[in-house]
Amino acid sequence: MSLADFKPLLEQSIRKLERWIEDHNYKGYDPADGLTSYLRPLTFGNLFLDRLLMQLIWRSPINLRPLLGVKPLDSNIGRGYMAWGYLTMFKMNGNEAYKDKAASCLEWLKNNKAPGFEHYSWGKMFDFASRGGRQGKYKPITVWTSLIGQAFLDAHEVIGDAEYLDIASDICEWILELPRNHTGSGLCLNYTAFWDGDCTIHNQSMLAAAMLARTAKYSGNSDYLKVAKEAITYTCTRQLPDGSWYYGEDSTYHWIDNFHTGYNLDALKCYIENTNDKTYENNLKQGFDFFKNNFFESTGRPKYYHNRTYPIDSQCCSQAIETLANFSDYDQSSLELGMRVARWTIENMQDRTGYFYFMRYPLMTLKVPMIHWAQATTYKALTALLLKLN
Repeated sequence: MSLADFKPLLEQSIRKLERWIEDHNYKGYDPADGLTSYLRPLTFGNLFLDRLLMQLIWRSPINLRPLLGVKPLDSNIGRGYMAWGYLTMFKMNGNEAYKDKAASCLEWLKNNKAPGFEHYSWGKMFDFASRGGRQGKYKPITVWTSLIGQAFLDAHEVIGDAEYLDIASDICEWILELPRNHTGSGLCLNYTAFWDGDCTIHNQSMLAAAMLARTAKYSGNSDYLKVAKEAITYTCTRQLPDGSWYYGEDSTYHWIDNFHTGYNLDALKCYIENTNDKTYENNLKQGFDFFKNNFFESTGRPKYYHNRTYPIDSQCCSQAIETLANFSDYDQSSLELGMRVARWTIENMQDRTGYFYFMRYPLMTLKVPMIHWAQATTYKALTALLLKLN
């Protein structure tokens, strides 16, 4: 498909998705929202039973949520991604409505920060249970807080309001207070504000480092730069010889997947560009080469793992499009591949009503309309691609 044919398809997809999200007042389901069900008391606070209920609702081929009392919710990270996408649209067409919608999402985030924490930070709108333990409702997590922080930095750059930079700096203060896993080669920032004794996962630490580095570009804060460099060092010195990263260094986390690799690459690129520290530039090249060569089929269909395609996950689609768009000024083949992935995603994952499906398996499709996992992330990714094409 030529660029002339593809752009109208992309623009139409963005309009339909935008309308769906706004018509639903930024609310939707989340893969892990099962513990909001009225069946929750029947788990009696048992971690295994909580996980069982959550996974039953998460993985079911039928949307059990309406039957089990799980209602569409607001999403902190969803609002962050929408603000990001709106700002991208405003940069492209100067339509003040997009600036106003972005400001409205950011104002909502200001008013819904994690309760009980001095600094700006955000978490899930529901309790979460995994083999690693529990995350309580609203308890802030590093991935979401760092990504939302990037939206505030975008707003500072695009709108020019100094308050957005103040909030970004306050987010960085929260990051500096995170528990850390200190090693002989860098440090890993914890996934949550509470030490869980298992801090070897890369993506949240890298995203936090990117947030610190980009904010320091404006504030000049040397503490931000020092911690960012140490976090980048931790992950880059643990890159595998083929350019990939495990999800985490603990043997429990030894898998290599699409969207967490995308997080790592975007974060490393952000760090290098905002600090001009080129120590790990070769790691960036090796990592992106691995990403391009191992996570996509010739049709543009994104794979979940480097060695296995299914499930086709909407997060892999959206993050792949965003990372490929982001790297289009770094690698000439990136934009064409991003267009192929976006075309496949629009043609195979977008419902006629405008929203994007959650997940595809060989014999079934989970069509549940998730708000941040498929809608907000995809909106941000498609607008980023359109900006690069323009």
